[in-house]
Amino acid sequence: MNLEDWDLFKDAMEDVKPLKDCANVHWLKSPAVKSPRDAWSDQQLDNPLTSGYLTLIPKETPLEFRAEGIQQGVIDKLRQGKYPPNATLNLLRQPVEACRQTLYSFMLEADQRNYRNLLIIHGKGREDDSHANIVRSYLDRWLRQFERVQAYCSAQPHHGGSGACYVGLRKSELARLENRERHAKRSR
Repeated sequence: MNLEDWDLFKDAMEDVKPLKDCANVHWLKSPAVKSPRDAWSDQQLDNPLTSGYLTLIPKETPLEFRAEGIQQGVIDKLRQGKYPPNATLNLLRQPVEACRQTLYSFMLEADQRNYRNLLIIHGKGREDDSHANIVRSYLDRWLRQFERVQAYCSAQPHHGGSGACYVGLRKSELARLENRERHAKRSR
């Protein structure tokens, strides 16, 4: 600090009186605000995904599901990777319970953001009872429990092949209304 700055500082501090020594410090509590971690914990309490007894899917069997009313062409395009994923979830080498919680949070977020296509990487093991195949088998069970999931299938090799799957979600009600309005304007 140069001499000029020091003089300015002294002038500014002229009226200031030092605090008395105070042994008691009283910290005010901040208002109770839920942290994101608490909100996440509350979300997990509502997690309906089952984690009980599981029938393992043989590793050679491709992961595939099609809800009633979904056309084969939609599945074919999904399998060919023609629908680019809006978001990706990586479940590699995570414990089953962590996969369950992460998948639930991921699907809720995808629902909020009106995503239509997802890529979930679960890995692939050498044996039927490998950890990756256990996660894959649970994933098959869990994805069927979401109402918006209309189809899923194994991914293309550049997205992970049999170690990943594409998930197609139904349009949200908002997206349906926007689509109706867009097509109604064309017909006028």
